[in-house]
Amino acid sequence: MRLDEFRQYLDDLLETVRWRDYCPNGLQVEGRAEIRRVLCGVTASQALVDVAVAGRYDAILVHHGYFWRGEDGRITGIRRRRLGALLSHDISLFAYHLPLDGHPVLGNNAQLAWHMAWESKGRFGDQDIGWIGAPREAGLIALDIAANLAVRLEREPLLVGNGERAVSCIAWCSGGAQGLFEQAIAIGADLYVSGEISEQTTHLARESGVPYIAAGHHATERYGVQALAHHLNGSLGLTADFLDLPNPV
Repeated sequence: MRLDEFRQYLDDLLETVRWRDYCPNGLQVEGRAEIRRVLCGVTASQALVDVAVAGRYDAILVHHGYFWRGEDGRITGIRRRRLGALLSHDISLFAYHLPLDGHPVLGNNAQLAWHMAWESKGRFGDQDIGWIGAPREAGLIALDIAANLAVRLEREPLLVGNGERAVSCIAWCSGGAQGLFEQAIAIGADLYVSGEISEQTTHLARESGVPYIAAGHHATERYGVQALAHHLNGSLGLTADFLDLPNPV
């Protein structure tokens, strides 16, 4: 498949024009003109780049790419090594941040809900990035959901606040979305789940009575790009492999 055709397909599928983001979405580093094999992962770390080089992949597709707003733009040190490896081996880098959080089927939040058996009933927050719904299993408390997350994500989550609270309405947003916690409380959530936690989050959970679960930034954002890899294998006839490089955060 031609590189420009692959880029256009992904941009259209993930509706990149809809999103105001902190980084450029889509093709970030241009490589060879033909795409046959794609390596997919959560973050474009040096380790992922090294696997792509060794495996002779034509492109890398990730959720967390490069060129974030506010970063020092000089190409030195770690940044030079990463970009140097991509350019010297003619490997393209595609990255989709908020578009891969928000996609209604392939996105991180949609996929997290599918894996956890949560039924989505609406969206909230800036650009509707947060999700709200209900567990399909009745009678759960916050501690039950934390235990289910530990099993499914293979990572022990951090629960703050009232773990005994019954949960009939759950709000969630993958990654570093602790800033949506107050909005989740305001719209009636019994529990909010995200990836990361801030110092003030604990106090807000205790004082509001609404518990908060930090289930891991990486752990909550593995499933979107994994679903996208599966989609590409089925729809475009490419080889798209997903590689999970564990991250404790």
